[in-house]
Amino acid sequence: MRAVWKGTIGFGTYAIPVKAYSATEEHNVPLHQVHEPDGGRVRVKWVCEVDGAEVPAAEIGKGYPVPNGDVVLLTAGDFASLLPPTTQSMDVVGFTPAEQVDPMYFARSYYLEPEPAGTKPYVLLSEALQQSGRIAIVKVTLRQRETLGALRVRDQVILLETMLWPDEIRRPAFPFLHEDVDLRRGELRNAVSLIEDLTRDFDPGRYTDHYREALEALIQAKLDGDDVLQPTAAEQAEGVTRLLAALQQGPVEKAKEAADKARQARTRAERASSSAKTS
Repeated sequence: MRAVWKGTIGFGTYAIPVKAYSATEEHNVPLHQVHEPDGGRVRVKWVCEVDGAEVPAAEIGKGYPVPNGDVVLLTAGDFASLLPPTTQSMDVVGFTPAEQVDPMYFARSYYLEPEPAGTKPYVLLSEALQQSGRIAIVKVTLRQRETLGALRVRDQVILLETMLWPDEIRRPAFPFLHEDVDLRRGELRNAVSLIEDLTRDFDPGRYTDHYREALEALIQAKLDGDDVLQPTAAEQAEGVTRLLAALQQGPVEKAKEAADKARQARTRAERASSSAKTS
């Protein structure tokens, strides 16, 4: 794994040096957008809507659109000025019971590995979090942006859970929330009983991604049946045609050139002969 962040956890008088690694990865089947007739890859081009020109990556910046159509251009220097004095510090701003933090706030998970010099304070913080039943609330700068985070322990490893800010959580406004739904006591009792009957310890290995398995099987079946396209076939065929034309054209051009030279030589000879008779 490649570290995505290096810095220190500020915990009381401790400064614990750590590295952060992405704790999750998605296993999607790689699919490209293609041109159906020949299977050629469809590429996206960045085009300026003002002059219609294709824009190179070096000329692409960021801007804030103003309602009247103007744009406020933001440079790399502007964004750099927004960063805190240090981006290598993860400051603990408080602790809270884990059950008080709704999982909806969690965005991404990162494993934190201690540097050799920070192993003891790292283990100390890990054990303290577990025994207290608390999680640490931190602020950290990742990918050029300050974010809220939570430190919790999983299998003796401290996890950083980046969090959404409160105004990024949408509030539901569904009509049924304002309706008076009449629930019978027997119906509720039966529902609770059904839940209890189906309750078991959570084992993620019991569940599989059936869609991905079916998609992989479908692709393999098409490969086995040679149901594929050759995106470069048309280009290769065109290249062969051009090559054959060049090969065929070569002798013809040479013969034509020789005939032209012979014709010019005859013309010169005839002119010379005519001049001699006249004189």
